[in-house]
Amino acid sequence: MIDIDKWTEIYKTVKKHKLRTALTAFGVFWGIFMLVLLLGAGKGLETGIMTEFNIAKNAVFFWTQRTSVPYMGLKAGRFIKMTNDDIAAIRANVPEVAVIAPSNQLQGDFAVTYGTKSSSFTVNGETPEVLQVKPTKIKTGRFINQKDIDERRKVAVVGPRILELLFEKEKNPLGRYINIKGNHFMVVGTFEPVGKDEDVVQDAQTIYIPNTTLQQTFNQVNQVGFFAMTPKPGIPAEVVEQKVKTLLMKRHDVAPTDLKAFGSANVEKEYQDVQGMFAGIAGFSWLVSIGTIIAGIIGVGNIMLIVVKERTKEIGVRKALGATPISIISLIIQESIVITGLAGYIGLLAGTGLVALIESLMIKFEVKAGFFGPPEVNLGIAITATLLLVFAGALAGLIPATKAARVNPVVALQEE
Repeated sequence: MIDIDKWTEIYKTVKKHKLRTALTAFGVFWGIFMLVLLLGAGKGLETGIMTEFNIAKNAVFFWTQRTSVPYMGLKAGRFIKMTNDDIAAIRANVPEVAVIAPSNQLQGDFAVTYGTKSSSFTVNGETPEVLQVKPTKIKTGRFINQKDIDERRKVAVVGPRILELLFEKEKNPLGRYINIKGNHFMVVGTFEPVGKDEDVVQDAQTIYIPNTTLQQTFNQVNQVGFFAMTPKPGIPAEVVEQKVKTLLMKRHDVAPTDLKAFGSANVEKEYQDVQGMFAGIAGFSWLVSIGTIIAGIIGVGNIMLIVVKERTKEIGVRKALGATPISIISLIIQESIVITGLAGYIGLLAGTGLVALIESLMIKFEVKAGFFGPPEVNLGIAITATLLLVFAGALAGLIPATKAARVNPVVALQEE
């Protein structure tokens, strides 16, 4: 049951010292407010940066460079050329690999034409597996399939920039033929890039064709420009990176100490580094906010000590009339929880409201602030902050409550 008398006493005490209570409670308010604000901003930064990872979080990429160390009678400066046989060797010798997506790019100056329209675009030879490494949103039609690869079909999947420049008056480009270096390719699908900024711009002007078709049609037989892969579940990408690089070095007579012959990029490592940075930001936010809250708790504790001092005679009367130490302690702690809880809850509402407002405005007006995305407030954080307030309130009133429980009724009644 609710003890009306206790709540009335708490209200009278707070009302009697409004300014002192408000100034002290501001520390708790500001701590919770800053916690929500900093964590919301951190989440916004995380959202903004994570949109840059528009590829599989555990992907590994490989490409070739020139050798820098002489080996087995071969001079330094050789340019390594990977082949389809390398892909087969990786599948056979590196069981940790789940997906391999070989790729080539059409080199040189050329224009892609359709009717009287002509423009320059990027043409990539891909396989269906690339969708498992770099997600792509298929807008109409389909993507390259295994039958396209096996039969070396002359089909193409085009980005929005191609539609804009070549098919500006065509409602449906599917089934139409575009000319790439004198070879006609039928458009079987269109896509929209996934990601932001430069990646989106680059992908928007890209044409995908089957990799086997590119190899055969454009004189890149048995050549692989680069390839991407992902490890099997539970296998670190670093393991795959090292094993594949060692295998390629052995197959292409590259010195084990030559670190420049093969280039690689480990997305998983970069992703983990970024996640570590966000964990550090969150930790710093909690540290700053808890420090502020502790300062507020100390202030509330001081107020409660003053309250106990001012009400010593009253507490003495209560004890003389039979009040137990537990009832005295609960009264002081309850009053402390009310002050910290109310101040913190207002801070929680203010912080959450401000973050929600900023998020709403950024989404509504499509505001871009570099790597910052719309801030968010996690429900778990709000619950944790609320529990923290209850604990802080109880902690702030513990020492004053203990002191109040030890008041000697005889001594208290003798005080003027």
